[in-house]
Amino acid sequence: MRVLITLILLSISLMSCKEKPTELKTGTWRGLIDCQGHDLPFTFDVVRRRDSLLVYMHNGTEKILLDEVTVFGDSVKMVMHIFDAEFRAKINGDKLLGTFVKNYAPEANQPFSATFGEDFRFVKNTLEKTMDYSGKYQIEFKTSKGRTRFSVGLFQQEGNHLTGSFLNATGDYRFLEGNVVDDKLMLSTFDGNHAYVFIATKNGDSIKGDYYAGKLTHETFKGVKNENAKMPDAESLTYLKEGYDKIDFHFPDLNHNLVSPSDEKYKNKVLILQIFGTWCPNCLDETKFLTSWYNENHDRGVEILGLAYERKEDFTYASNRVKKAVQKLKIPYQFVIAGTDNTEKASQTLPMLNKIMGFPTTIIIGKDGKVKKIYTGFEGPGTGIYYEQYKERFNQIVNELLAAK
Repeated sequence: MRVLITLILLSISLMSCKEKPTELKTGTWRGLIDCQGHDLPFTFDVVRRRDSLLVYMHNGTEKILLDEVTVFGDSVKMVMHIFDAEFRAKINGDKLLGTFVKNYAPEANQPFSATFGEDFRFVKNTLEKTMDYSGKYQIEFKTSKGRTRFSVGLFQQEGNHLTGSFLNATGDYRFLEGNVVDDKLMLSTFDGNHAYVFIATKNGDSIKGDYYAGKLTHETFKGVKNENAKMPDAESLTYLKEGYDKIDFHFPDLNHNLVSPSDEKYKNKVLILQIFGTWCPNCLDETKFLTSWYNENHDRGVEILGLAYERKEDFTYASNRVKKAVQKLKIPYQFVIAGTDNTEKASQTLPMLNKIMGFPTTIIIGKDGKVKKIYTGFEGPGTGIYYEQYKERFNQIVNELLAAK
């Protein structure tokens, strides 16, 4: 009898141990994503709020909130904000070991690990004198197939701590952060969907290096320090074909209702069309700006309509991705499902344009229904003064159109 009671108690004890999940420590962690054999470091904070766990990922001054964090058994799953991606990892005390999972493209999954209590990017920040990379650079990227594209590099440095971004014709690389290590520039960023590492060396005013994105993309880049470095005019890259002065389409909204810019809702209004994708970090930066701007300016006679181009053609998948973005970012304006993220296919959906060069692209329509400006790309908050200049120019254009009779 005594043996039987002992066995029962032992069984209950084992069952309770089995049901109790392993603890995910609150505090600062240093994460590493394997990016083609190179470490992509970033830091994140785990915070307990009532019965929930929250994670804040850091890129420079940026904090990205992950509010879908689940601990089960000895594992944790962190859903990457609005992206169709997540971390899945085993918890082992001060360590996490697992995978950065892209649900829409499992072949692009990458190894992930993290260590509790570490709070640095590539190395610890110091004020010791190092090779100085600060300044503005005219940059040329080259793909593995030999295609070139031009960029402007913007770097700020204090001691060995480095921040900055690269401007492209279709946006920017957002908040890059890292260090100068053994005289090498080492920068990384991770937004929850895109994992980027930049490594470069400097000779005089020239730099050259490598850019690694995710599991597959590798490009080289080179540049020269030039305080007058600039990009092509963003208002000249995308334009209406000859014979057109308006944009016309009939795309389904998130509930299958067809929407057109000629609808009564948009008549005699300044209409801003946002060519967008929930997978696109520059689009999300622009969406945050437009959300705030719309809330402040909607009563002046303006409307915004988002044209979503998602990863898959399936309407349910695409609309659910957009619905999640609307909910998470509290977006107050309307969206339609316009197509997929392939630029060639996207261009076919709006045949009056010369092309859709990239995401985002913003089309501003006057009260007369005619296209007044098309802006390719978006200089986000990671670009500093360029972001301020973008906002100033955007407001100038819209104010002029609102004042027009």
